[in-house]
Amino acid sequence: MKKSIALLAVCIAVFGTLYATGSKESSAVGAATGEVSGDIIVLHHRTDMEDKFEEYKAQFAAVYPNVHVEFEAVHDYAGTVRTRMSTKSYGDVLMVVTAPPFNSDLGKFYEPMGSFADLNQKYDFLESAQQYYFDGIVYGVPINANAGGLLYNKQVFKKAGITEFPTTSDEFYACLAKIKKNTAAIPFFMNYPSKWTLTQWEGGRLAYAGDPDWGNKMIHMDAPFSKGMPHYELYKVMYEVVKRGLCEQDLLTSDWEKSKQDFVDGKIGVMNLGSWAISQFRDIAAKSGYDPDAVVGYMPYPVSHDGVVYAEPSLDYAIGVNKYSENKAAAKAWALWFANRSSYAKDNVAIPALKGSEFPAVLDSFKEVGVVFKTQLPAHEGEEGLLDKLDSESEIGLWQDPQKVRIVDAAMGTTKETFDDIMNDWNARWAKARKTLNVTP
Repeated sequence: MKKSIALLAVCIAVFGTLYATGSKESSAVGAATGEVSGDIIVLHHRTDMEDKFEEYKAQFAAVYPNVHVEFEAVHDYAGTVRTRMSTKSYGDVLMVVTAPPFNSDLGKFYEPMGSFADLNQKYDFLESAQQYYFDGIVYGVPINANAGGLLYNKQVFKKAGITEFPTTSDEFYACLAKIKKNTAAIPFFMNYPSKWTLTQWEGGRLAYAGDPDWGNKMIHMDAPFSKGMPHYELYKVMYEVVKRGLCEQDLLTSDWEKSKQDFVDGKIGVMNLGSWAISQFRDIAAKSGYDPDAVVGYMPYPVSHDGVVYAEPSLDYAIGVNKYSENKAAAKAWALWFANRSSYAKDNVAIPALKGSEFPAVLDSFKEVGVVFKTQLPAHEGEEGLLDKLDSESEIGLWQDPQKVRIVDAAMGTTKETFDDIMNDWNARWAKARKTLNVTP
């Protein structure tokens, strides 16, 4: 399943230093590991990984025997923690949530973890995560990132006779047609009733743009959704998959939870989900008696630019320390140990943020086609937040589902709109929003 692509940019180093001595963590907190002590409470959002966090705790204790750790797994994590941040009681260590509306408020809630210049040399993806730093100071240490792409069933692809990853829309339709013809599987599972699943398509924006500055360029365009533009080509695929009957026949009654089992059972070929979903599907495959490595695959979006395929990684929660913690040395010790030496990224089958770490094997398909990872560039000076304001004012909702539902409805024939009708409307809304917000050309 290999295709020759001009540029190979996924460099994977040996994961050999992450379980070495605690010198990096101890130097960061200004004390030897044995001298760091105290009781800390760690807040996290992984209510599904409480047993695994106990394993991390035991591993940490071997390095920091005088630090006592207690966990608090929080449902509705972001909302709950933001509410608690109105007090000083929100743990000692936590997955960082920003307190709206400004990054300049980070220092009011979190302890500095280092300078951007230093940490950006140690961790990938930090440049694109403006929510974790301000004025050259980082308040949240990166742990792992997720990539945008397509989940695919390896066994279904094999039965369908698919031996190469598609790099154009037409090649992608041909792959799905092979699945429909040669197997009993649903080629592409749209999962229309869940609706949030439709928002996952926006994760392909940079892959279709091939330009990490595209989000900033859109601000100064009246018609960024025209034919040939990234969003047009991306959502045309969504439209055509439905229009050509390459998804589930009964779009109105499909079910997200059931789809996970159907996928590992070989009843579904492809789903558009961020790489965050890989671990969930692998767990279900294992529990169902399958070899996850033989079933769950992940591939880049079917688009290339002069032979180069791009994917956008997005940083997951970073880890930080409560500004009001009474045991900051112990809290920093846990935060840095967790980011640098725990197996959290690996356990989540995610892209590790620590430079030189090993990528998950399930992303070997990205390596095979020479995927280049690019992150959206920060907003230009004076334009911070402007893209979101235009998105809101235009009511397009790039990361919301209503307009995606509209596209699927049009493709199903539920409405009389064409795809071009929708894109022309988006352009009109965008141009009007630019005029309303007085955005210069």
